[in-house]
Amino acid sequence: MARHLGRVAALAGLIVALWLVAASHPLAVFELMRAAGVGLVFAALIHVPHMVVNTAAWLTVIVGARRPRAGAMLMIVWIRESVNSMLPVARVGGEIVGFRLMRKQGLPPSTSVASLVVDMQLTLISELLFTLIGIGFLFSHAQSGSLRIAGDLAWGVAALAPLLLLFAVIQYASPFERLMRVLNRMTRGIFEDRIGESAQIDQLIKAIWRRRRVVLAYLFIWQPLNCLLTSLEIWVALRFLGAPVSLIEAVAIDSLIQALSSAAFFVPGALGVQEGGFLVIGGALGLDPATCVALAGARRVRDLLVFVPGLVAWQFAESARFARA
Repeated sequence: MARHLGRVAALAGLIVALWLVAASHPLAVFELMRAAGVGLVFAALIHVPHMVVNTAAWLTVIVGARRPRAGAMLMIVWIRESVNSMLPVARVGGEIVGFRLMRKQGLPPSTSVASLVVDMQLTLISELLFTLIGIGFLFSHAQSGSLRIAGDLAWGVAALAPLLLLFAVIQYASPFERLMRVLNRMTRGIFEDRIGESAQIDQLIKAIWRRRRVVLAYLFIWQPLNCLLTSLEIWVALRFLGAPVSLIEAVAIDSLIQALSSAAFFVPGALGVQEGGFLVIGGALGLDPATCVALAGARRVRDLLVFVPGLVAWQFAESARFARA
């Protein structure tokens, strides 16, 4: 059923994306992208340094075991991002794939799960902070007719903030151990041998959060650097599209587009949602429709050059794993 829903969402998103292109003077869009040419490839490849920084940040939250090699972790980050960005997996499918690949590198299950959970928690918190920055910039710089958009986004973030706060503090209630004990009672002892491992996951999560320097560095060094690099993709793409913006404008656009893409987790590749987001947010900041759609096209160039090969690499990684098994 979920697979069919994903296909329906993908088809609907594709139709919306094509309609938005058709409604935004497609010849002008294609001409902008043709003129930008190799510049869009350069903008897409800026995502590679972003993944390198993401890898370095993730390695800092792995405790209790020998850390994997940086090259192996970079591969896992690449595949995890590709799965989360291109497939209807509710932004957690990549974490499941990452767990399988980390186990392949020899990390204990508890260490793998704890690092994934904390990495996801800290990433969501930082994304919320940068979304607030983007909304604030939109309030202060958007055209007068677009202020309602900023208000709607602000209400959306306000509704999400308590959930993220709950997600950040719930680890103190030992959720993994409690859940496993409940499952064990429901199945009359089938998961008895998993309770200790679940308790170890909770302990490792608490141990990571107690490393204040690591947590603060993640939130205020690694994640801002990540945000800067992904925003640089937009800044460079708009330069080549003939619509230069300031770096802070690129940060605002990127943070809000990421928030919309995360909200549309059920749509593969955020088809249609991402294009509509660029039109609405870019238009609020004074970009013409053709440029907004061309910028969305630049993001699709990144998907083709970075994330589609990442999905292929995932299939090779899984095939090699099963072949050895």
